[in-house]
Amino acid sequence: MTERNYNVLVLCTGNSCRSQMAEAILNHDLAGRVRALSAGTRPQPKVADGAIEALKLAGLPTNGLYPKDVEAVMNEDIDLVVTVCDNAKETCPIFPRPAPRIHLPFHDPHGEPLESFVRVRDEIRGRLVPAVTAALNLE
Repeated sequence: MTERNYNVLVLCTGNSCRSQMAEAILNHDLAGRVRALSAGTRPQPKVADGAIEALKLAGLPTNGLYPKDVEAVMNEDIDLVVTVCDNAKETCPIFPRPAPRIHLPFHDPHGEPLESFVRVRDEIRGRLVPAVTAALNLE
């Protein structure tokens, strides 16, 4: 039986911090089983420096991370939508093909010291990876 790759969309408002870290973590920790994408309902111009630095400190790749509007991923075949902020949960669009959703809010460290980004990165890794694994029955 061939293992299939599940497409997971991580959605947040600015797509500059939490969702970007979640995308990198999921693509690394669940490589070969999950392809993570991230997008925002109101994307910022760039990924937060603290998010990039926190990912690099954990040895995670940051190549190709950039804020995307949710419209850019509308035609992707999404298997699971994860909202990581309350605003994105409220404004989450309807996709052409219905996808299950889970909501896991994380603190927004934007504008805070690097330690806050590292704490949120570790919380995303500790809570999101098991939640996605369970939601997609990857055990």
